[in-house]
Amino acid sequence: MWWFEGKGPSGFSPSSTAEQVTEGIDWTGLTAIVTGASSGIGFETARVLALRGVNVVMGVRNIEAGKEVQGKIVKENPCAKINALELDLSSMASVRKFATNFSSSGLPLNILINNAGVMATPFMLSKDNIELQFATNHIGHFLLTNLLLETMKRTTLECKREGRIVNVSSRRHKFSYKEGIRFDKINDKSRYNGLSAYGQSKLANVLHANELARRLKEEGVEITANSLHPGAIFTNLFRHHSFFSGLAGLLGKYFMKNIQQGAATTCYVALHPQVKGMSGYYFSDSNVAEASSLANDANLARKLWDFSLELINRCSNVS
Repeated sequence: MWWFEGKGPSGFSPSSTAEQVTEGIDWTGLTAIVTGASSGIGFETARVLALRGVNVVMGVRNIEAGKEVQGKIVKENPCAKINALELDLSSMASVRKFATNFSSSGLPLNILINNAGVMATPFMLSKDNIELQFATNHIGHFLLTNLLLETMKRTTLECKREGRIVNVSSRRHKFSYKEGIRFDKINDKSRYNGLSAYGQSKLANVLHANELARRLKEEGVEITANSLHPGAIFTNLFRHHSFFSGLAGLLGKYFMKNIQQGAATTCYVALHPQVKGMSGYYFSDSNVAEASSLANDANLARKLWDFSLELINRCSNVS
């Protein structure tokens, strides 16, 4: 079990918290976007980044909840620079609006944390008629990243400091459908499995980070892209499964990380000097970890990239 595991090469362990892995780090003057920051590890990530001097923009689906979270963080840390902008990752129109609003703010962008997600939902289609988990967990973040990439490149040149893109994936990426990504069956309701579809979307997160890392290296851009598994954490991701929710609530403190521990790897990859220059890696427990063979398939990553662009363009033309 995770609580018996010792420290890894980074000096941190599964029980390390987000505050512990960022202790002594000061990134004052830098700006980060954290999606899904109104609850769970997204909230803790935003809180700790603000604690370390980062100007945090929270992308939240419910703006009222986002403002409430903003108030809590500022009450605890009056020096915190934090704001909320509306963002529904299941809607390409919302993603585009968020990117436009952020760009018009004139803020730089040093760190992009693609954290938001849904888990093991019943079969549903997004507003763009794409299976909801794939749409929210992958396509929304893929589009958001593409729309903000030029801002990040410009910021990197102006600040002369490395930019970082962080995709919050999951160990469940190892348990996707047999073929990994079901390119021709994304919306196949008859063969839909909620957990496998979740695994597919999380596999897409790793593949996206890997292909993005390759492209950025080819361009010679000083921006890294990595993915991670935050650990098994009891959050509202379990809301669609009452059995798992009840079991997690009963046994969670023995078998699962708390929110502070769950946000540690995200904060480590986003802020820690040890990660400087590292790109295309998969992390777990604030250490480099081994992703699945499918996640390391460069051809699959390129195919997913092209498929995602085609899907976005097709939906944009329809709308």
